[in-house]
Amino acid sequence: MESFLTSTALVALAEIGDKTQLLSFVLAAQLRKPVPIILGILFATLANHALAGSLGVWLATFLSPAAQRWTTAIAFFAFAAWALVPDKLEDRGSRTSRNAFATTLVAFFIVEMGDKTQLATIALGTRYGEVVPVVLGTTLGMMIANVPAVLVGEALATRINMKVMRYVAAGLFVATGLLALLATNG
Repeated sequence: MESFLTSTALVALAEIGDKTQLLSFVLAAQLRKPVPIILGILFATLANHALAGSLGVWLATFLSPAAQRWTTAIAFFAFAAWALVPDKLEDRGSRTSRNAFATTLVAFFIVEMGDKTQLATIALGTRYGEVVPVVLGTTLGMMIANVPAVLVGEALATRINMKVMRYVAAGLFVATGLLALLATNG
């Protein structure tokens, strides 16, 4: 349960202001089909994070418990620094897209590649050695952050202090890194 709850909280906070959340705003504004967009986000995240979580668990089989602790801690300290950098959405997509689900599925899967939440999923998989709770937790975290973005759209962005949320996310990443160092088992 710890791996699920930690994964959910970390990703939900880290995702606020992230480029995939910005993508949610843009897709909602352009395509105006919330249900297919939300389903696209869900399936893209499940696929992407299942790969990432599996990679993390696989990597854990090669690392000693001490190496796992240090690798995980260093990764989370790096994520803390990364969380402080505001994201900008580089590609706003095409206004002519007719299939909101397919557009969202492909866009989210690609945009999430190499993103801090995908890399955090790898680190969480390594830390906990459990694919299912980590993937379900990170996916729920993504949905917690992105579904309101789809439903409320850009009006939500003007009401959330993104700088404060980046600091909260960075603090959680640092705390998780410290907890990984203090852990007695891999």
